[in-house]
Amino acid sequence: MNPVKKIIRSWHAAIYHYRLFGKDGIAFLLRKRKSSNKLLQIKMKGYDFPLFLRNNTTDIPMFYHIFSGMDYDIQVNDDPKTIIDCGAHIGLGAIFFAKKYPNAKIISVEAEASNYEMLVKNTSNYPQIYPVFGAIWNEKTALKVVDVNLGNWGYMVEPTAEGVKNPVPAITIDELINTYKLESIDICKINIEGAEKELFASNYNHWLSITKVLVIELHDRMRKGCTKSLFNALQDFDFQISWKGFSLVIQLNHSPAGSQKGNPGGQFPTT
Repeated sequence: MNPVKKIIRSWHAAIYHYRLFGKDGIAFLLRKRKSSNKLLQIKMKGYDFPLFLRNNTTDIPMFYHIFSGMDYDIQVNDDPKTIIDCGAHIGLGAIFFAKKYPNAKIISVEAEASNYEMLVKNTSNYPQIYPVFGAIWNEKTALKVVDVNLGNWGYMVEPTAEGVKNPVPAITIDELINTYKLESIDICKINIEGAEKELFASNYNHWLSITKVLVIELHDRMRKGCTKSLFNALQDFDFQISWKGFSLVIQLNHSPAGSQKGNPGGQFPTT
């Protein structure tokens, strides 16, 4: 790269990080460039506690998606009290929600062990965030994590034989409702790398009936049929749809019986 262009690019990056994250943003940028695979730390403007990211991993783009792209900065009608974070990764989405909705209880579920370790580390100062190790699924069964070479934000899960060593526990959303005594789910964020196909295949009526907003990233590119499974499950519900970042935002309108069902006046999105 031309030296002048390199200097200009570095200057723009420094300004960008300062505007978004304050003076620690510049320190983070320098550490990110100089460190190899070390654990990075950044304390952002407006946040009381630092975040920890694994350098040269997909932790970095995930950080920018959430805190720069504002992928989870959605509009909701009420002040959320309960958020279920399915596919919590290292806890960045949960921390964003905790800052935006300080009165919310956030249940964060992550299936991959190293991600879960980072989730616990990042959320240890947030008593309203409850980390849970396991994989969101539609029924209780034995699962295993599958590395499909997409980085640590792209692990998939699939059923495995009973009795195998170190299976990942399958966790249903109804199980979370019972465990944490939830009366409703204000936001259910779902980013589970294709397991949404199984999640919406069965055993969804009860938890969907008490859910107000779904924020879901669909992964038909990883597991065919995810979009079809979701909208088959939603066909008996009244809802409105929009996009935010990579996620589909679905507002569920739990109206009295006899009201219009389905997606009024709009086409289903495709992936």
